[in-house]
Amino acid sequence: MAGHSKWANIKRQKAVVDAKKGKTFTQLSRAIIVAARNGLPDPTANFQLRTAIEKAKAASIPNDNIERAIAKGSGTFTGAASLEDIRYEGYGPNGVAILIEALTDNRNRTAADLRAAFSKNGGNLGETGCVSWMFDQKGVCTVQFDVDEEQLLEASLEGGAESYEMIEAETAEVLTLVTNLEHLSQTLKDKGFKVIDAELRWIPSNCVEVTDSDQARSLLKLIDTLEGLDDVQNVTANFEMAEQLMALSIV
Repeated sequence: MAGHSKWANIKRQKAVVDAKKGKTFTQLSRAIIVAARNGLPDPTANFQLRTAIEKAKAASIPNDNIERAIAKGSGTFTGAASLEDIRYEGYGPNGVAILIEALTDNRNRTAADLRAAFSKNGGNLGETGCVSWMFDQKGVCTVQFDVDEEQLLEASLEGGAESYEMIEAETAEVLTLVTNLEHLSQTLKDKGFKVIDAELRWIPSNCVEVTDSDQARSLLKLIDTLEGLDDVQNVTANFEMAEQLMALSIV
């Protein structure tokens, strides 16, 4: 699927200069809450929860925080605010489509914060459905390997993968249906591959190329502002830009 790793590459480059550790803790904790709420509070029986806990531990989130998040999601933590999953959509500079996944206890506050972020950075918050048709949700396994690429292809096909793409030396992203992500991840592990991430991701069907430095700066500032909002869990956009422009634009 064309362009499926473009946003992942952009996110990796942005992460180099992203020092918002507290925000990361909030996002990962809320991801655990959602996973526990959507399934069993037992990570051995809940792939989404197990994956969220693994990411939290990799980010050095204390076990007490993880257990508290599981309790909030399962409804056993008294006094916990009720959180709601909402997806917002909008446009950035140069007509770039943007999807925002939020987790909030006050949708009016969240919508107001998002609208302000868009308007101050050359974009606009749109209606539900205005850009989501440009994206497909897929399961994505990021894999590191030191064997022949043909072996990765064989293992991916056995695990029910739809496609894969090399993103750097000895690292690939393997795509599958959302419902098949756990099976693919386990198959790759059983075949000896190191699965460094397994996640659901919105994949753009086409990408807008950003070549103007001012538009690039405005777009990345908008995305940084959106990601900095407490209620925002994830931001995805359908653009690509040269690494040189990315380096100049990220502040």
